[in-house]
Amino acid sequence: MTERGHHRRPDYLPTSLRMASFIALIGILFFALFSGRITQAEPVSAEKRVYRFAVTDIVGLEELQREFHAFQDVLNETTGYTFQLFPVTGRTVVVESLRAKRLDIALTGPAEYVAITSRTRVRPIVGLHRPNYQGAIIAKKDSGITKLTDLKQKRVGFGDFGSTSYHLAPLQLLADENIDIKRDIRAVNLNKYVAWKALQRGQVSALGFNRARFEQFVDEDEKVKREDFTVVAVGPELPEDLFIVGEHVPEDVGEALRRAFLEHGDQLLSAMLVGKRNAKYSEMKFITDISDNDYDYIRQLFRTAGLHNLAKSHS
Repeated sequence: MTERGHHRRPDYLPTSLRMASFIALIGILFFALFSGRITQAEPVSAEKRVYRFAVTDIVGLEELQREFHAFQDVLNETTGYTFQLFPVTGRTVVVESLRAKRLDIALTGPAEYVAITSRTRVRPIVGLHRPNYQGAIIAKKDSGITKLTDLKQKRVGFGDFGSTSYHLAPLQLLADENIDIKRDIRAVNLNKYVAWKALQRGQVSALGFNRARFEQFVDEDEKVKREDFTVVAVGPELPEDLFIVGEHVPEDVGEALRRAFLEHGDQLLSAMLVGKRNAKYSEMKFITDISDNDYDYIRQLFRTAGLHNLAKSHS
């Protein structure tokens, strides 16, 4: 056979070197595994841990920082713990993040709170009590609508679907008058600004709306007067927006939060009001004595709206 056709044996490392390399590799893997276990075995104390804080109706980190960065700083100062803003994109993300312990504390509305408790366990910590936080039914005075039964077979506008005061509470007002909300009216959900314009233009006969926001819109709109409208019905004061913590958050942290809002409420409120969209809280006060039972009325609102799965508490 010629040299070109001769098959050469591949060059291998000597046996001793191969064994040394194998032992070194095993050592590296063992060290990585062992050191990782040591790291996991050392718990981070509650004082040193960073707790993530979300606001359920704010999407994106940029807006969250703009609205709540000042509040975050004051919360850290007054509690002695470290809280970090955590952006979310919706209720599902909030629930899954709480379950996975990636999220620790959240500011949420009453309807969102009840929906969250239908899927995971959380603890209510502090409520944000606002005057005139009620659902209402509004009509233009020249429409001739003076009572809820006048709305039968009419087109009625509401705010965002599932909103406590713009949708669920006004629906309950109609249901309390034995009006079938699926058959007796033609309901349409709109952005609150669009809904307000739709009422003025006569595109809807009446509007299910947040009472305080209605008064604000009238005050801000120079083209309308208060006497141009009829408040057909007003519901009871609704449960508060609230701060909640995940089931995994230590009790000491929850108590530190309550104590901070009780002792430094004015300072924390001023920090919240740095955010322009938080103007709705300008006249509110913090309530530290709240419980899950305070939100049973919201569960009734969900049942009235046909959203029975959201009315159940997680077990």
